[in-house]
Amino acid sequence: MTASAPQRWLSLVGIGEDGLDGLTPAARRLLSQAELVVGGERHLGLAGSFPGERMAWPSPLTDGIPAILARRGRPVCVLATGDPFFFGVGATLMRHVDPAEMLCLPAPSAFSLAAARLGWALQDCAPVSLHGRSFERIVPLLQPGARILALSWDETTPGRLAALLRERGLGGSRLVVCEALGGPRERILDATADSFDAEVDPLNTVGLEVVAAPGARVLPLASGIPDSLFEHDGQITKREVRAITLSALAPRQGELLWDVGAGSGSVGIEWMLRHPANRAIAVEPRPDRAARIARNAAALGTPDLRIVQGAAPAALAGLPAPDAVFVGGGGTDPAVIDAAWSALSAGGRLVVNAVTLETQADLIARQARWGGELVSIQLARADAVGGFRGWRPAMPVAQWSVEKPEGAQ
Repeated sequence: MTASAPQRWLSLVGIGEDGLDGLTPAARRLLSQAELVVGGERHLGLAGSFPGERMAWPSPLTDGIPAILARRGRPVCVLATGDPFFFGVGATLMRHVDPAEMLCLPAPSAFSLAAARLGWALQDCAPVSLHGRSFERIVPLLQPGARILALSWDETTPGRLAALLRERGLGGSRLVVCEALGGPRERILDATADSFDAEVDPLNTVGLEVVAAPGARVLPLASGIPDSLFEHDGQITKREVRAITLSALAPRQGELLWDVGAGSGSVGIEWMLRHPANRAIAVEPRPDRAARIARNAAALGTPDLRIVQGAAPAALAGLPAPDAVFVGGGGTDPAVIDAAWSALSAGGRLVVNAVTLETQADLIARQARWGGELVSIQLARADAVGGFRGWRPAMPVAQWSVEKPEGAQ
């Protein structure tokens, strides 16, 4: 029995600032045949006149999806900027429509156009969208020598980027603003972040070529970033212990971490820095520390860190199931460890750091029951001893790390 191919009733057409002139004959035909044409006001204006009904996206955009689905089986054309599947509306539509029902004809993306104007190899650039997304997400990308292409939110974005670069000791970086690319209003503004001072069109893409001065605030790519980059009150997993902890947690792309007893949020923040798709929930009972975690997350480029203010284990109820759990400040309460273990599915990782003898004794008992590894982490730092220097030891940390086996309760 052979199934017939579904009708491609929904067309998704990328349109640039050159409007109809930039559309292929196939794209023009889809536009002219559509009963309903959907897009932003700018897209609809670029498309000129057409026989079908027009609908501008409402706010939020998802409120317009039912009107599209109501026409299922009849020709509908959605207009989008450039490549609809590159930070565009394509992924949103795919949550409601089978790919076999859609035909997408992309135009060059803003990233492609900007790279072409700058003469940059697109595969060597870091693309990021600041349009409708947190501005701070660009922070981890600010690496010396990096080339970044950023979709702006509006005319204020280039100025905010210039200010951010100056604040971090990156004022010598090249900042190129590409306005209204591909159309008659196209303009390129090229300056350093230190000298940038221009009025900008709301429709713009920014190219950054990062130059770091000595002492610039650049996030290391390794785990265990300096404690000085975090705002904290002493309640922080120190960098060396944090590096070992992240290694034990073994972050993988797209996974969710519970950072229980988060303190400064350092472990959850570093978990998210390992990959842009990683997610973390910081659970912290004290409101002042919860506010501090939010500031650290923004400053270090992980503004999407979720913060739950409350005491574990009660605060863990109803949270999305984690792929890994770190128990730091809450490690003295055995009920917290029990709740974390119960929340993990098979293959999930649990890491607990303990400094008190009582908690260490509990970890020894749990390791005997559930397996995993027990490690003693002992550090000493050089410090003044009279007129000389000697090693001043920190309190040893016992770390238990375990992967939950199949069938464990």
